[in-house]
Amino acid sequence: MKLKSNIMFLLMSLAMFTWGMAWTSAKISNEYLGYNNLVFLRFFVGLLTVLPFLYKRTLILSKISLSTIFNILITSILFFIYNQCFFIGTDIVKPGMGGVFVTTTNPLITFIIASIISKKFSALKLFSIGVGVIGGLLILDIFNQGVSAFLFSGNQYFIFCSVSWGIMTVIMANGQKRIDSIWYIALCYFTTSLIALFFINPVEILNYSIYDSRFLLHFLIVCSAMSFGTSIYIIASYRLVLLFFPYPLSPC
Repeated sequence: MKLKSNIMFLLMSLAMFTWGMAWTSAKISNEYLGYNNLVFLRFFVGLLTVLPFLYKRTLILSKISLSTIFNILITSILFFIYNQCFFIGTDIVKPGMGGVFVTTTNPLITFIIASIISKKFSALKLFSIGVGVIGGLLILDIFNQGVSAFLFSGNQYFIFCSVSWGIMTVIMANGQKRIDSIWYIALCYFTTSLIALFFINPVEILNYSIYDSRFLLHFLIVCSAMSFGTSIYIIASYRLVLLFFPYPLSPC
């Protein structure tokens, strides 16, 4: 168990590294394609990268409970909303601000949501998370600029990102109780791709002339944050929630 925890810690560190790079690369990717097309392509590529890991992992669709299907649907809708805000925010605001704000405030939101569901509260853990949040706000210079200056400059999209990701963390943790994690990831990516498919611009997305080396490099970074970083996070979400609340949460 300790070895597995160490490996998970290493993988999460690498995942956070890919996330950090993705914010700037997303802003560059926005120069080539619309938000809806980027969301669709990101999840479609993510799905393709997960498929090889499904080899020899059997899944009987008839045995998937309605609660699990509902969980996957809600997670996929939130994935779509998060990525819309992610691309819009990085397009109109400094991407570095989003990277700092979302990663520092998300643990607090996750903690609050899990506290409400479990009806348990840890002041020590709240204090530890709060220190990280204050550090992030200091980096963003919010105490000098004022909250209103931060909220009304396009950064509200990053707030949506943080809130939706916090909700997803708790939902994803519960969703993996009755289904294999890799299958859970694949189904979430597939469903999100299907949702995004209804909003794409086929003419733009099939214009292969725009896919130059600059776009491909940065979109590869954006996709790696999804294919590797987010996939690792989903698997780790159950452990993360248990770290804060070592007792069962109500199933979503």
